[in-house]
Amino acid sequence: VHPNVSQGCQGGCATCSDYNGCLSCKPKLFFVLERTGMKQIGVCLSSCPSGYYGTRYPDINKCAKCKADCDTCFTRNFCTKCKSGFYLYSGKCLEKCPDGLEANNHTMECTSIVHCEASEWSPWSPCTKKGKTCGFKRGNEVRVREIVQHPSARGNPCPATSESRKCIVQRKRCQKEGKGKKNREEKRKKSNKDESKETRQESKGRAARRQNREQSENNNKTQPKKRKAPNKEQTLAPIDTAH
Repeated sequence: VHPNVSQGCQGGCATCSDYNGCLSCKPKLFFVLERTGMKQIGVCLSSCPSGYYGTRYPDINKCAKCKADCDTCFTRNFCTKCKSGFYLYSGKCLEKCPDGLEANNHTMECTSIVHCEASEWSPWSPCTKKGKTCGFKRGNEVRVREIVQHPSARGNPCPATSESRKCIVQRKRCQKEGKGKKNREEKRKKSNKDESKETRQESKGRAARRQNREQSENNNKTQPKKRKAPNKEQTLAPIDTAH
């Protein structure tokens, strides 16, 4: 250390020298040596740079270097991020993941192998042929299922999500487009027509019965009353029994 130690330092240094830079740091700052060619210069930082981890002591806080395969670390023996070509697993940086794990090139970590999972099959669809459910005897029916968990790189692949099989249905005729509606309309009109016809017939019947009743009453009024026939017993003469 250069003997010329200054107390009026810049950049968070508590003590410093012209040759070695910071010799000690102000409270809560970390002391780290940065190499410049063949020379090391002391600096004081609020946090340790990449590749270093911080240690706190009563007299000084220092930044220590991580292991060579660590990009960042919590302690020397516990990495939090690995350098390129290594995969993080339980605080260690490995070139190859252990059995039962796989390398994740996105996070650069060793992760569990995830297999594909599918839902239960849906019920079979109605039997169809060329998109129709009528006009044929043999057709096809299908069922489907969904993927609920996609696999990882080394996981088991997903199965088929649809199945089809032959089916037989009782042949039935297809109604022409608009024919069903037309038939319903015709039936409705016919029903209304029949109801109207019955109503008219009932009205005519009531009118005829009323007319007959009125005519009968008129005939009774105009026809002369018949004279009552005399009693036979009264018209016969008495038999003479004297002879």
